[in-house]
Amino acid sequence: MRRIPLQTLPTFRAVARLSNLRAAAEQLHLTHSAISQQMRVLEEQLGFALFDRRGRRVVLNAAGAALLGAVEPALEQIDAGVRAAALAASGTEQSLRITALPSFAQHWLLPRMTRWREQHPGIAIDLHTSQQAIDLQREGYHAALRQGKGPWRGLAGTCLIDSPLMIVVAAPEVARRLAGGDPAALMHEPLLGDAQRWNRWFALAGQRCRVKPVAVFNDMGMLLQAAEQGLGIALGRQLVAADALRDGRLVQLSPIALADPGSDALWLLHPPELQDWPPLVALRDWLQQELHSSATQLEHSPGGSAH
Repeated sequence: MRRIPLQTLPTFRAVARLSNLRAAAEQLHLTHSAISQQMRVLEEQLGFALFDRRGRRVVLNAAGAALLGAVEPALEQIDAGVRAAALAASGTEQSLRITALPSFAQHWLLPRMTRWREQHPGIAIDLHTSQQAIDLQREGYHAALRQGKGPWRGLAGTCLIDSPLMIVVAAPEVARRLAGGDPAALMHEPLLGDAQRWNRWFALAGQRCRVKPVAVFNDMGMLLQAAEQGLGIALGRQLVAADALRDGRLVQLSPIALADPGSDALWLLHPPELQDWPPLVALRDWLQQELHSSATQLEHSPGGSAH
């Protein structure tokens, strides 16, 4: 049985992915001749070619593709082990790099960060907000708080909320004017948010209509802020509105809540090798605890249903 020179395998993977020796050399910070030498040693040891040479490009042949498929998972596992070891050796003051949606970060996460710091003074949070999904491993993030269905390729995670509720909220002065009315009355009010969601909410309330909102926002936080300022009635996520409901800045106008499964599920996602990393375990446990507390507070909030 032929013995494979193991030191050549990371180079083989880079060449296979890039189909170019010079590009692989730049990625690995090696010379072009060093890359060529490693590939020659590997092929000579195996006794057969792994690439077809096409000008400046090198393309995997059938044998090369078979070898890559066999060794790539092992190399990924080694890379993951090195990253985990580096995290474990990073010292007592550790840092969690997290990416999250701006609305969730601003309206739910940041108001609770003082409690995080009190409970975990040795774990700093480096928070990045973006509407776009971030490649965690490429950009160096430990975790992401994302909404959606998944699957999340190359990531593991925990579903924190499976089916967030969409509720109808308005500023207190608007709620007082509409108190005691039926859902049909809302059709004649300025509506904020997604038209399809509004149509589904009215159907759930027994009203058949096609609404035309006066404003649509790509950020849930902006939507709820517009409602706070009296610009209209919002159909928004109960979770993001939790603090405004608790403080009385918003009032829920109807007990009818729209479940929006799948697309709005909230996930804590991370590279699989960090599953048992203590700072990430602490974050996961803390988020679940805070979400449970938030749900309990909503049940007794002054901004509860006006109907």
